[in-house]
Amino acid sequence: MNTPFARALLGSNGGFASLILRVPVGLILAAHGAQKLFGWFGGYGLEGTGQWMASIGLEPGYLMALAAGSAEFFGGLALVLGLLTRPAALVSALTMLVAIFAVHFSNGLFMSNNGYEYALTLFAVTVALTIQGGGRFSLDGLLQQQIGGASRSWQAAA
Repeated sequence: MNTPFARALLGSNGGFASLILRVPVGLILAAHGAQKLFGWFGGYGLEGTGQWMASIGLEPGYLMALAAGSAEFFGGLALVLGLLTRPAALVSALTMLVAIFAVHFSNGLFMSNNGYEYALTLFAVTVALTIQGGGRFSLDGLLQQQIGGASRSWQAAA
């Protein structure tokens, strides 16, 4: 099953750089998602986050909070593990893009004014991971080895 799709999804020649990007950014995203979904770490949970999202025009607020929280929480966990890194990073990048333009852009660049610098940094890292993949120190790398090894074993037996 070493198909071009599997190679494109899981393959990466990245090493420590992918790991160094994935783990802290994944933890940060997962924590922010946990704030939105569960109210952990001082967050408002789905209800409070949904009301706030509706107040800024992201309707329906509850659904938008669920989508953003899920993208951040589950995408962040996937990045930490390096599991389906490219799709997780892509969804996270799109979530950051929405955050930049729906919430932060009008406040300017700097975080001190609730600007977009932090979301832009997360966007840049997740775009890089979408391109680079999880690297060899990821579950994606392990899966690629297993799939590739099984494929070679099958071909040798044939």
